[in-house]
Amino acid sequence: MGKGIGKWIIAFIIIVPLLEWYVFLQMIEWIGGWNTLILLLTTSLVGILMMRFEGRKVIEDTKKQMDAGEPPGRRMLDGLCIFVGGVMLVLPGFILDIVGFTLVFPLTRPIYRNLLLRWIEKRMKKGSITIHRGGQ
Repeated sequence: MGKGIGKWIIAFIIIVPLLEWYVFLQMIEWIGGWNTLILLLTTSLVGILMMRFEGRKVIEDTKKQMDAGEPPGRRMLDGLCIFVGGVMLVLPGFILDIVGFTLVFPLTRPIYRNLLLRWIEKRMKKGSITIHRGGQ
C-alpha cells in the first residue's frame, strides 16, 4: 500500500468518527435522542434492503454478461460500490449513511464507478496495477 493511501486511511479513521459524533449530537439536539436512534436504525435497515436488492440485480446482470461472453468489468465495479455502500449503511452514522446510499442507489452509483475507473486507468498507466489473464 502506498504512503499516500495510508495517510488517507488514517485521516478517514480519525476525521469521520469525529464528524459523525458531531452530527449525531446535533441530531439529538434537533429531533431528540429516541428519534435520532430510530432514524439511525431505520437508515441501516433501508440500506440493508437496498444493498440486497441492488446486489442481486448486479449479480444477475454480471451472469448475463458472462454468459454472453462479455467481460463484466463495469458490473464488478458496481458490485464493489454496492458492497462498500452496504458496509457504510450498516455502520452507525449519518454521514456514512448519505455516502452509503449514494453508492448503493443506481442513479448516483455511476459517479463512483467512473471515479474508480479513472483511478484504475491511472494506476495501470503508471504500472502500479497489472492485469493477468488466466489460461493463456
